[in-house]
Amino acid sequence: MGTILIVDDDPQLRLSFSKLLAAEGHTVATAADGEAAIEMVRQQPPELVIMDIRMPGLNGLEAFQTIHALQPKLPVIIMTAFGTTETAIEATKLGAYDYILKPFEIPDILATIGQALEAGRIMRSKVEVDRDPATVQGEAIIGRSRPMQEVYKAIGRVAPTDATVLLRGESGTGKELVARAIYQHSLRADKPFLVINCVAIPETLLESELFGFEKGAFTGALTRRVGKIEQAHGGTVFLDEIGDMPFSIQAKILRLLQEKSIERLGGRDPIPVDVRIIAATNRDLEAALSAGRFREDLYYRLKVVTIWLPPLRERLDDIPALAEYFLGRFSLEMGLNNPGMTPEAKEVLKQYQWPGNVRELANTIQKALIFSRGYLIRPEEVSQLISSVAKASADKDVLACLQHWVREELLRGPEENAFEVFMDRFASILVSEALDLTGGNRTRAAKLLGLSRPTLQAKIDKYRLRVQTSVRAEED
Repeated sequence: MGTILIVDDDPQLRLSFSKLLAAEGHTVATAADGEAAIEMVRQQPPELVIMDIRMPGLNGLEAFQTIHALQPKLPVIIMTAFGTTETAIEATKLGAYDYILKPFEIPDILATIGQALEAGRIMRSKVEVDRDPATVQGEAIIGRSRPMQEVYKAIGRVAPTDATVLLRGESGTGKELVARAIYQHSLRADKPFLVINCVAIPETLLESELFGFEKGAFTGALTRRVGKIEQAHGGTVFLDEIGDMPFSIQAKILRLLQEKSIERLGGRDPIPVDVRIIAATNRDLEAALSAGRFREDLYYRLKVVTIWLPPLRERLDDIPALAEYFLGRFSLEMGLNNPGMTPEAKEVLKQYQWPGNVRELANTIQKALIFSRGYLIRPEEVSQLISSVAKASADKDVLACLQHWVREELLRGPEENAFEVFMDRFASILVSEALDLTGGNRTRAAKLLGLSRPTLQAKIDKYRLRVQTSVRAEED
């Protein structure tokens, strides 16, 4: 939830917006014109401004420019009617977070507001590096081990440059925190920082999200739209999970890196863009190269500077400090007293390999804090939590392996009746395992699967399964 300033000369719109956003849990302030908005930002900056273009006195574009000069990291969403779209696009190119057309759909505006608040939080939230965990209250990169010392050195060396950076490491090792630390120590720290997750956005939308589009580029493209990369002009773009970026879009990222320009979807003219790219992946890019799923030229353009983030199992001595940090941070966030943790409990934490890395450790510490009820966290409680975490991780690993297999099979190319073929494979495994668990007893296996016995027999015949029947199963 955040504090939001609504700027519009229409009192009914201000009232409607106030009710809508208050119902979502936000704190809302309003202003009827640009001059009042500027004064309110001077006195007490909100976390987001939503401002109309057409207002008496200062128009929205003029007010935005003044607000942007006062608070460069304050996101501003411009509201505009269809006829003033070009002005809104100009504001976006000057640094506004986004623009929305009146009348707008409530789900769409709420989604944009949520994204803008998160972008502003990321830009403003300082990431501490190599600090004593007892003195840190916000987000931080914690650890004094040799691998982490190398990470700190790399951040210090690359941050003041404009070099492209590739962050590599397993999921949960803190790649976004490192990207933000690089941004905050860079010469672009007062410019935008936008995070784009290449797997969170559907492939059909990712290209237009990154590069924008021209009017008429596709059905529903009623106006020109500025993409995220163009919005971040002068700043930094963090491309998370770039190893999963569709091959067709990789060529456009390569052009951005080589020529410092982009083309909007449906456009023909190159648009100069000055952005720094930080990319991250947990994928084996070399294997993707060999399989033809990642461009070799883009690979070498990205890895101008590569920073490897070590998995937590390779820096187990950092776990006590990380535990202290997360206890302090989550206690503060949840309004709880920090109960502390015994040295023996920290030793138990060091015995686990943490496949989910720092993210998994953070979740475990948060659970321990909740269940401690204010009492000192002891080793037996930690052991119990780790056991449940390990089981959940094992289940997640199985799912990940299954997803990897499906992905690899799909990448082999189109196959006739592919869906039916996959479902038959899964069904065959299910039936085989049920029969194995019941020693070949068809009645019990059918009950286990929620099938009738004739249906089970039909599947055994369909998949040509050999049923090994134990003596006990025959007796049953």
